[in-house]
Amino acid sequence: MRFRADHDLHIHSMLSLCSGDARQNAAAIFAYGLENGYSTLCLTDHMWDSAVPGASGWYAAQPFERAKTALPLPQSDSLRFLFGCETDMDRNRVIGVSDAVIQELDFIIVPTTHMHMRGFTVEGNEGVEERAKLWAERFDALLDSSLPFEKTGVAHLTCSLIYGARTPEVLESIPAEEYRRLFEKAAKKGIGIELNFPAPGAGDAAAETMLMPYRIAKEEGCRFYLGSDAHHPEELAGARANFEAIIDLLGLTEDDKAEFLRR
Repeated sequence: MRFRADHDLHIHSMLSLCSGDARQNAAAIFAYGLENGYSTLCLTDHMWDSAVPGASGWYAAQPFERAKTALPLPQSDSLRFLFGCETDMDRNRVIGVSDAVIQELDFIIVPTTHMHMRGFTVEGNEGVEERAKLWAERFDALLDSSLPFEKTGVAHLTCSLIYGARTPEVLESIPAEEYRRLFEKAAKKGIGIELNFPAPGAGDAAAETMLMPYRIAKEEGCRFYLGSDAHHPEELAGARANFEAIIDLLGLTEDDKAEFLRR
């Protein structure tokens, strides 16, 4: 059976400082889920647990206590609205969530590709080859962490935050055997691989570069989930169509869906 676009597990509300949009509230996000016939949503505002040292100034203003003010989330018999977070990994490979907070979360997203945070996640002066090495090292560090992978996802592995317009060069610089090693490891750990890149149009020359990691991940047995990473209502509006395009491009079936969503 074809992979069903029945969820969105990466959504920000006005509580994320990079949103701050009063229209992007829990009620509006829930309405988006109902309108699209989803069975599962997850609120994943940015968060760095104050119990974990090392937060940047931006993250220090977004502790767990702030994210928790979104509760309780609306629910219905047809749509479950989960409470999660998008935390981060600093340049010392520290992940900003404690064991105590993990117990309160339904889902945890960790981006390994936030390479735009100069001095916090990366030094900031790395070139293409160095960023390709960092892409692999940071993913490896996440997979070596003690997070509960049955409710953890790795965010936007091919996003432009890696190196702006030169991101395709970075992805092309990672050897196929390194992709295979990492995705084989990810499949064994059971971590979810997020799908939220803009689906390329016909004739897009960079399409295969952006799709390649996900194709390899599928071949290595990884499981996937959909996440819009929406910060504003306008981004939610086009999410479902983009999800459907991604599913078709990768030829995904229900067997490719994250175990977290198959229970």
